[in-house]
Amino acid sequence: RRREAAAAEEEVEETPQEKKLRLAKLYLEQLRQHGESRPAPGAGAPAGRPRALSPALTPPHGLLSLQVQPPDPASIRVLRGHQLPVTCLVISPDDRFIFSASKDGSLIKCKWEVESGKRLCVVPGGKKGTEERHMGHASHILCMAISSDGKYLATGDRNKLIMIWDAATCKRLHIFTGHRDAVSGLSFRKGTHQLYSASYDRCVKVWNVAENAYVETLFGHQDVITGLDSLSRECCVTAGGRDGTVRLWKIPEESQLVFYGHQGSIDCIQLINEEHMVSGADDGSVALWGLTKKKPLALARQAHGMQDAQGLQQPYWISAVAALRNSDLLATGSHSASVKLWKCSEGFRKLEPLWDIPLVGFVNSLKFSAAGDFLVAGLGQEHRLGRWWRVKEAKNSICIIPLKRRAAAPSPEAPDSS
Repeated sequence: RRREAAAAEEEVEETPQEKKLRLAKLYLEQLRQHGESRPAPGAGAPAGRPRALSPALTPPHGLLSLQVQPPDPASIRVLRGHQLPVTCLVISPDDRFIFSASKDGSLIKCKWEVESGKRLCVVPGGKKGTEERHMGHASHILCMAISSDGKYLATGDRNKLIMIWDAATCKRLHIFTGHRDAVSGLSFRKGTHQLYSASYDRCVKVWNVAENAYVETLFGHQDVITGLDSLSRECCVTAGGRDGTVRLWKIPEESQLVFYGHQGSIDCIQLINEEHMVSGADDGSVALWGLTKKKPLALARQAHGMQDAQGLQQPYWISAVAALRNSDLLATGSHSASVKLWKCSEGFRKLEPLWDIPLVGFVNSLKFSAAGDFLVAGLGQEHRLGRWWRVKEAKNSICIIPLKRRAAAPSPEAPDSS
């Protein structure tokens, strides 16, 4: 069966040359149709294909780490509004808004406006069992996702519910039920309204949001699923907590590939591009993976150093990872008082630390803007999944970290879109 899965993988994979050619053609087509301006989200693209002009599908950033300057801590903007730890956040595809959620159940739909820092909308939470009567969640929100056209926002909570919202108006459109435990991961497939969800019930579900429809359920993990991500292909990746595996789910083939490399609970995961992903675990390690290799291409142990907890030395847990899509730039978070930026070098076979950005508290969520000009961190006094420690001096907040670039001529292979 594993050989069959590997064979199926080879059929699906593009060669690097084919990918470069495809992305170059896409970029030229964008320039031809829209000049240098950023295109509006596409509409009505056939299912299964990414919308060619979606903001989320900007041309590849390439070796961005060579261009980014060390961030200035004084330039970090802090947005306050959540009473309890921020657990998750997303950035709208046009980079204008941030949506965030926290353990207080409120969804600051958020429309936080990036430019002004204003809070545009708050959806208050309520008591358990009242979800049908009021608009918000009634338990901790653990995850959220936004569609690549910016139309739909999805949020998942500890009470097994997935709520679908109109991202423009903050109005709730639908509630999906079906998971038997906390919903811990959500991701829209790029260019579509297909939604993947992951849960503590150890399964992945597929939904059609535009039609308010359940599609199917996938089984395989032996422990709670803690994170999920997807891109344009009809597949998703998941982090399996203490079962020690990362999995790639191929939806049409109904098959999965299993990856091993971490020693502890794998708590966060994100795809870098269609061929690579990054994950973080509570053993302090950050792993860089190729989707055709079952072992990590690179593994940074004790990535955020060591802590003294109850008299025992142990690594700082990795609580969040982020990748600037189609680039070599990564970010990781813990409660080590800093966010770290990393470079994927030697053809994604090495992880090199770049800079530390001082931030106090548990970094529960990290996201790069689509243009790569800022990084957003969701901070809390506690870890998003539990209450093992409390960092009293931390502020439950959202931090916007500007990423300035050195003046550099764009590479012909990796045109810079921003």
